[in-house]
Amino acid sequence: MYRTSSVFLGTFLLLLLLHGGMGLDNGLALTPPMGWMSWERFRCLTDCKLYPNECISEELFRRHADLLVSEGYADAGYEYIIIDDCWLEKNRDNKTKKLVADKKRFPNGLNPLADHIHNIGLKFGLYQDYGTNTCAGFPGVIKHMQLDAQTFADWDVDYVKLDGCYANISDMAVGYPEFGRLLNATGRPMVYSCSWPAYQEDAGEMPDYTSLKQHCNLWRNWDDIDDSLESVAQIMDYFGKNQDRIQPHAGPGHWNDPDMLLLGNYGLSYDQSKLQMAIWSVMAAPLIMSNDLAVVRPEIKDILQNRVCSAFEDLKIKVIAVDQDELGIQGRRILSKNQIEVWSRPITPVVSNNQHSYAVAFVSRRADGAPYRIVFTLKELELHNTAGYDVQDLYDDKNHLGVFRPANQFITRVNPNGVTFYKFTAL
Repeated sequence: MYRTSSVFLGTFLLLLLLHGGMGLDNGLALTPPMGWMSWERFRCLTDCKLYPNECISEELFRRHADLLVSEGYADAGYEYIIIDDCWLEKNRDNKTKKLVADKKRFPNGLNPLADHIHNIGLKFGLYQDYGTNTCAGFPGVIKHMQLDAQTFADWDVDYVKLDGCYANISDMAVGYPEFGRLLNATGRPMVYSCSWPAYQEDAGEMPDYTSLKQHCNLWRNWDDIDDSLESVAQIMDYFGKNQDRIQPHAGPGHWNDPDMLLLGNYGLSYDQSKLQMAIWSVMAAPLIMSNDLAVVRPEIKDILQNRVCSAFEDLKIKVIAVDQDELGIQGRRILSKNQIEVWSRPITPVVSNNQHSYAVAFVSRRADGAPYRIVFTLKELELHNTAGYDVQDLYDDKNHLGVFRPANQFITRVNPNGVTFYKFTAL
């Protein structure tokens, strides 16, 4: 549907690049992207005889695109269907040198799949690697970057995730921006997800976040997430310990990415699922699910879609609305008290005296056998609006706590390895 205008738009963007140094200012991802990706749940399962409902195939992505719509996820804001690794043939086309989708698992190529995704109102994402090979050993983009960028445009891709296996880490700070420029030059709008900070930091190099903001819409900062609370906690600790360095660089069009949502898989309990959803929203993280949408339990689906109390439809008090807040300010871990961490994010509305409202999550890192009751002053929570705050439980629309002013204490009770999550609306 975008092909008719691609030549004009491509020329326009290229002129801007040459004369204005635009980088990847592509007008996309003004709020953190939301969608579904295959990797965490389906990894590199390619045996469709042994795993017919799980293998990386056209059928898997068609099914999940349909489920994203029929199960209500699209209505909640999840719009990207993203193919991760293992979709390729082991070799490029001998004559054209173009990438080739696996002929058995994607027998029609990628254009019909992209058409199906677009026809039901969604967007199409695709994985590649800035290296000689992808992490699973399929062809990477090195030596073919211009060709591959144009191929993605020809396949009607809307979102590109570029990994960093089998690559020279010292080349990434130049190579990733170059691929972003090549994507722009095709004329097709494509969200660009980069991985170079994760590889650089692992090698002891410090990423250039100014360059990241100029050339990438989002970027992976740290290691892959695994299906466990331990993995979620490690990522939280990374972001908490490094927030002074990385938090200021997030904002509309350019986001830190702590990796996929695990909700609906095997490793997280109900309370732990609420915890990940809350903290990812405080961190203004992309909300990219990786699960089997056909078997997500109703109570987990309610968390993913913020429908715990479905009779109340005010989206302004929903968790997704926190993640998608128009200010685009990433939240921070502001304190830890008795193994209860407090994560806080400034959000709208902002009142006349320039005081923000806040989303505040209380995370238990305790293993007690009972919920833990804890008392905070508003000063401890860095809530200084003299007129006070109207407080609403973001996971329970019926739980309106009333107005709290600076002289008041705030009491919450948090389940072990759980979270309580509130919106403090400035008055």
